[in-house]
Amino acid sequence: MIEIKLPDNSTKKYEPGVTGLEIAKDISPRLTKEVLSVTVNDELWDIHRPIKDDASIKLHKWEDEEGKHAFWHSSAHLLAEAVEQLYPGVKFGIGPAIEQGFYYDIDLGDRQLTDADFKKIEDKMLELARQKEEYHRTEVPKKEALEYYQKKGDEYKVELINDLEDGTITFYKQGNFTDLCRGPHLPDTSPIKAIKITSVAGAYWRGDENRKQLTRLYGITFPKKKMLDEYLEMLEEAKKRDHRKLGKELELFTFSQRVGQGLPMWLPKGAELRERLENFLKKVQRDYGYEQVISPHIGQKDLYVTSGHYAKYGQDSFQPIHTPEEGEEYLLKPMNCPHHCEMYKATPKSYKDLPIRLAEFGTVYRYEQSGELHGLTRVRGFTQDDAHIFCRPDQLKEEFIKVIDIILYIFKTLDFKDYVAQVSLRDQNDHSKYIGSDDNWEKAEKAIIEAADEKGMNYEVEYNEAAFYGPKLDFMVRDAIGRKWQLGTIQVDYNLPERFELEYIGSDDNRHRPIMIHRAPFGSMERFVAVLLEHTGGKFPLWLTPEQAVILPISEKFNDYAKDVKAKLAARDVRVSVDERNEKIGRKIRDNELKRIPYLLIVGEKEMTEGKIALRKQGEGDQGQMSIDEFATFIEQEVANETSK
Repeated sequence: MIEIKLPDNSTKKYEPGVTGLEIAKDISPRLTKEVLSVTVNDELWDIHRPIKDDASIKLHKWEDEEGKHAFWHSSAHLLAEAVEQLYPGVKFGIGPAIEQGFYYDIDLGDRQLTDADFKKIEDKMLELARQKEEYHRTEVPKKEALEYYQKKGDEYKVELINDLEDGTITFYKQGNFTDLCRGPHLPDTSPIKAIKITSVAGAYWRGDENRKQLTRLYGITFPKKKMLDEYLEMLEEAKKRDHRKLGKELELFTFSQRVGQGLPMWLPKGAELRERLENFLKKVQRDYGYEQVISPHIGQKDLYVTSGHYAKYGQDSFQPIHTPEEGEEYLLKPMNCPHHCEMYKATPKSYKDLPIRLAEFGTVYRYEQSGELHGLTRVRGFTQDDAHIFCRPDQLKEEFIKVIDIILYIFKTLDFKDYVAQVSLRDQNDHSKYIGSDDNWEKAEKAIIEAADEKGMNYEVEYNEAAFYGPKLDFMVRDAIGRKWQLGTIQVDYNLPERFELEYIGSDDNRHRPIMIHRAPFGSMERFVAVLLEHTGGKFPLWLTPEQAVILPISEKFNDYAKDVKAKLAARDVRVSVDERNEKIGRKIRDNELKRIPYLLIVGEKEMTEGKIALRKQGEGDQGQMSIDEFATFIEQEVANETSK
């Protein structure tokens, strides 16, 4: 008998070769119908794969990411099978599950797929799914695997197999389709009830621009048609909330080919919005003892060689700037932290001086590939709300927890209610991607986990997600329509203080090395504004919105009174404009509601005579009359309520 440990730490004994599906059946008949995959000793498996030794397991349903992964990974294979039947002779690259659905990279030869082909592929996938084709896993020797794909003439799979070690190769087969794959998969295709091919794009083989461009076909599947319908509704809502569309409508930012791809320019309203966000965080940081600094946009190449950024980001950075001085090279800075290290070194430090908290809204530059640029979320120049805390070992946990408090306060103020923390650790097996000693990494990882535990945080642990110089705590936020974004990060770093030989004199009069905490609650101003735009649909909280109110004169003869109202409100720091267009009042109301301005102030004969305004609230209609001072006080109170959460 073997012993199986369940997530509640209870154990059960089974015959060797028991499957996750059989364990689910033993626990509950209902669970048998719902289970999609199983984690066995931290490795995701098929639920029909035999477990031969003692193990800890966790069963996954649709609600779990691991369950969706198996469902969508199986669907990718179903897509490939359908495409191969419809277009014989095609060749396949890779077909993974992704956060929402799956894709497959396909060499279609001379064929080209368009949206018009999607329905035909969906119908074929449904036809195959209804046949309840079983997914069979087979371990295959490398020689046999190579022979199979060489005979088939699929050079992409041959290349992938050449990179694998003998004894690690598995094939999965369903129906007449066989694929190189590590799994896991569903027992059969029957749970796949609703299918949608969502888009088609080009993708260079293995991401290399010098290699052939394949057709990348994206899709998503569900166990119920109702789920697909809800997903498609969400996609329509996402289109309405696209920050690129809203940014243009609200006149927040723009791009120019002449300026350069991926280099956003903030228009007046966007610049004001961004400035308010910065001032909000600056005030919070002052309360926590941060000091603002400013560093240049460039630095000598050697600065980033010392920090390790050149080795890690050199491929993704703009090329060195050569000066008139022979051999002198500068780089546009990819990170602010090397500059802050040099600031720390500018004067001798005592243990009494620590912690030192240096904050900067510093613009950095990375040369992202043009195909990966996307509005404000993926750019080549962006401003980080960066800060670096230099502290003693006995201060590390307290400082880390204070940063968590700042991030949670920001989320609360901006109404990000649904989030999860992720402890991002290095790859357990391959340490070559990181700098620094194992001892320092272990101390840094332990400090993050202890701080998260002490705060009572609900967090997930993800390996191979750490920064190259240290582990981190990332905050994954779900927006108003359920999409997940990474916002806010805190990193513990023992390595840069060593590389820059940072020191302080301890109470024992000896030299000691400080520990460095990197943190960015927003992440970057560009990405944060993009996420906030899509989360709110452009309806920002009152304290943040570019225009809090617009005054709408009923006719031109009330324009002067409208300007007088504007002057009085502006004197009370209310952000307000006047719509002086010679349009009917109904048209003015509709146009300004589309601009998502929270309050519309209508003025006519009665309002001018009584020194008042008629108030309309975005989405709620008429709110009655108010005096100008009453409205200013009303706005002040609402802003105070929003920012004192």
